[in-house]
Amino acid sequence: MTTRVTQFQAMVDRDPSNPMFRFSLAQALAAEGSGAEALPHFEFCAGTKADWMMPRILAGKLLVQLGRPTEARPHLESALALACDQHHEDPERELRALLAEI
Repeated sequence: MTTRVTQFQAMVDRDPSNPMFRFSLAQALAAEGSGAEALPHFEFCAGTKADWMMPRILAGKLLVQLGRPTEARPHLESALALACDQHHEDPERELRALLAEI
């Protein structure tokens, strides 16, 4: 486990309901190649705010990387709807391309 993962895990242990701590832990886990461990944290974060696009994008990408495109699709479609609603053109293009590939 890297120092960043250890640091963020300690923060989550102290306050497991804090979505920012969980998001940071998920990013650190994903960066070190522990996507399966990161996924529940991204999903938790997505569940805390209906308009939080990034955890949906990252969860979807992780699921694609893990060979689970069927599970990825709802995350990516939700993120795409948010990207459109929030006028985020770059994520919209990226998400459309990802969805076309799976």
